[in-house]
Amino acid sequence: MKKIILLLGLVVAIFAAEHKGLSMPKNYRAVPFAKAEILQSGENKMYCSKCGMTLPMFYKTNHVATVDGNVTQFCSMFCLIEAINSAKEVKDIKVVDNTTLKFIPANSAFYVVGSSKPATMAAKVSKYAFGTKDAANKFMQNFGGKIMSFKDALELAKKDFKSDSQAKKIRQVKAAKKGEKIYNSKCKPIEKKFNSVAEAKSYIKSSKVCGDLKGKALQATALYLLSK
Repeated sequence: MKKIILLLGLVVAIFAAEHKGLSMPKNYRAVPFAKAEILQSGENKMYCSKCGMTLPMFYKTNHVATVDGNVTQFCSMFCLIEAINSAKEVKDIKVVDNTTLKFIPANSAFYVVGSSKPATMAAKVSKYAFGTKDAANKFMQNFGGKIMSFKDALELAKKDFKSDSQAKKIRQVKAAKKGEKIYNSKCKPIEKKFNSVAEAKSYIKSSKVCGDLKGKALQATALYLLSK
């Protein structure tokens, strides 16, 4: 009887270990899709307008702004800076409060910069925002980093932008090569031309031309299609 109980306990433990990611994503930056506020609209709304990353998967570093009159959402401060550098007007910048998971004005947020939690798009320095200084302090005590204003965090990110851009290019070239292999093995021929990674991802998902690609495989294939 004891052996049966021990065996059942082992089975339960294995099942729990294998399925523990079902309720909460393993990626610290991610939230379940239902908890992510998507403020931009259109068929590509689930993806970062600059790099194409799936927004809920990097939600805790999401920013949003009105860019040349259009509400536009980004996976990261890095992609926000890309918009600032290329747009005529960027205003009403908001960031996800890591406590409430709601968007708050970036100018009133407390950023913890350089914690041990992963950065999004930036090569090394992570940036997570909080609505209160107490919440930022608690996060900093657990994971390190330094509390900064939005203005100071943005200036730091701008200084790192060139090196972060080079690192991004290297990552995307490698990913596109993987995407080519996925495309050749899983996709029907695609002649359509795309203007962004987000557009390519939306097409792949809606057309099912590559089956049911998800995550990194979807991103890599979209990068390859954009580079064709």
